[in-house]
Amino acid sequence: MIRNIPNKYTQKMLLECIDETHKGEYDFVYLRMDFKNHCNVGYAFINFIDVNAVVSFVEKRVGRKWGRFNSDKICHISYANIQGKAALIEKFRNSSVMEKDPSYRPKIFHSSGPSKGLEEEFPNSQASSVCSGRG
Repeated sequence: MIRNIPNKYTQKMLLECIDETHKGEYDFVYLRMDFKNHCNVGYAFINFIDVNAVVSFVEKRVGRKWGRFNSDKICHISYANIQGKAALIEKFRNSSVMEKDPSYRPKIFHSSGPSKGLEEEFPNSQASSVCSGRG
């Protein structure tokens, strides 16, 4: 998780910031939002494709101030309970956040191949198998 993100940052701003040094090195990002106040709550989930990207992100970003809004907040990271692109997709695919404005939803990106780093469509929610009672 990326922590201590200034509340005025949008997901687009966060992605631009990460892409300055780590474009194509992650495959999942979700900036948690306060939907009522239309600002973020200060942290984001990110899945880096490999451990070297995590190390590089720590070296280049962690412990430094964010670049916008003259914020005094310092970038930090922490380990999240849910790890890996597939597990994160599973967690969020049926979440109510998927009904919100697309700019508030988690984003996934291709992890390899010629499309590496390009956004991919988030899988549809899984329909629950409920019996209709009709036979």
